[in-house]
Amino acid sequence: MSAQTHVPSLLSRAGTASVLLAAVGGTMLAPGAVSEAHAQPAATRALDVAASKKGAPYKYGATGPHRFDCSGLTAFAYKKAGKKLPRTAQQQYNRTRHISASSRRQGDLVFFHYGRSVYHVGIYAGRGKIWHSPKSGQVVRLQRIWSKSVLYGRVR
Repeated sequence: MSAQTHVPSLLSRAGTASVLLAAVGGTMLAPGAVSEAHAQPAATRALDVAASKKGAPYKYGATGPHRFDCSGLTAFAYKKAGKKLPRTAQQQYNRTRHISASSRRQGDLVFFHYGRSVYHVGIYAGRGKIWHSPKSGQVVRLQRIWSKSVLYGRVR
């Protein structure tokens, strides 16, 4: 079938706008569809928000938008992604679905613990790294996971 005979059949089936958009490399959403940016999973959006806060100073108890403690950063990032998390790292751990290290994905929460107490949290960025707000005098940054005493949680 030649391109000339193929175009009229496309026009009759898909409509002029669809063919024109396809011809110029555009996209068209069906009514009620969600754009790719809005269809992005909350975990991915939260990870992007956390990364956008690179360099923001640590402040105990701070929840953003310019200063954060560890759980303030994770709660802020997930709030921007449309999910509500409680305030502290321990409460966030209690609220997530616990997963194994082998099941972790970007955007999952990484909880640092001592015994049964969770004392720090960050957002998994992949390749063994997290975005987190470390401690007083430091800033939000990407860092390799430094401990084996970690647990993983997925925000529901």
